[in-house]
Amino acid sequence: MSRPYRIDTHQHIVPPGYAHWMHDKGIRSGGLSLPSWSERSAMKFMDRHDVQTGILSLSTPGVYFGDAVETRQWAREVNEYSAGVVAGRPERFGFFATLTLPDVEGALAEARYALDTLLADGIVLLANNDGRYLGDPGFEPLLEFLHHRRAVVFIHPGELPVPAVPGIPAFAADFLLDTTRTALSLILSGAMEKYSGIKFILAHAGGFVPYIAYRILLTMLSNRDLALSALAALTDKEQSVLRRFYYDVALSASPSALPSLLEVADPGRITYGTDFPFAPSPGIDFLNAQYERYPMATSLRASIDRGNAEALFPRLKPAQGAGPDQAT
Repeated sequence: MSRPYRIDTHQHIVPPGYAHWMHDKGIRSGGLSLPSWSERSAMKFMDRHDVQTGILSLSTPGVYFGDAVETRQWAREVNEYSAGVVAGRPERFGFFATLTLPDVEGALAEARYALDTLLADGIVLLANNDGRYLGDPGFEPLLEFLHHRRAVVFIHPGELPVPAVPGIPAFAADFLLDTTRTALSLILSGAMEKYSGIKFILAHAGGFVPYIAYRILLTMLSNRDLALSALAALTDKEQSVLRRFYYDVALSASPSALPSLLEVADPGRITYGTDFPFAPSPGIDFLNAQYERYPMATSLRASIDRGNAEALFPRLKPAQGAGPDQAT
């Protein structure tokens, strides 16, 4: 039997201290209670789904609740806990560091510490932070820093900054719109051009981005500075700004979603993802089966399962001469 080989770029961690903090605050994530998490349960899940390495990240609601001092304390605690998990099993785990947005000064300090001292594999940012999307001019100092560091930045959705609709959980549709809004914010603000060194991964196949790709390009036509690139993309999809994003397939590898994603995304920028442990196990099982049955070239599947993530995280490449089954 072959060893696990996939790299899961959308896998979450729930540190025990953070879980107690959320419980004390009475806060739920996307309308759901926080799931339990442990290294053992994560590895058991990973082995069952042929995942060699899970890149861990904190999910919504993150650590910001209006108190900057508290936010900085919890970002540091979450990141040091995550780094400890990775240090113990570097072949099985990586992590995206949690920052303190909308506290930009704290985010810059934590990003430096996480990347330089904790050796984080990248950064996780919520799509909106206290109602501000990532193209917000106030976030430019952080984007500039991450651009110069050529950082991998995983964008995860959260609660929309509008009242919830009773009876409709946020994860059902609001999360997808939140991701779409921040992708538009980055595009229309010019941040995708200005900070091209950042490797942005959009969760859940980019939300609605692939489906509304041409609507996004038409919106760009109304912006004089972006009009030429939009016109080029309408005639040559290889030039599309949408192909500069990376996309994971967490909860999105279905026969209805994959055609849009594969039409819009650069095939070298699609990564495997599961959303464990927030997604229910039967749901992951079902969508994983859909993904495995979906007709695609063997080379593309290998790229999504592992190759594209290896390009983002070179430390996970197997030793020279070793195949995927031998990756450690």
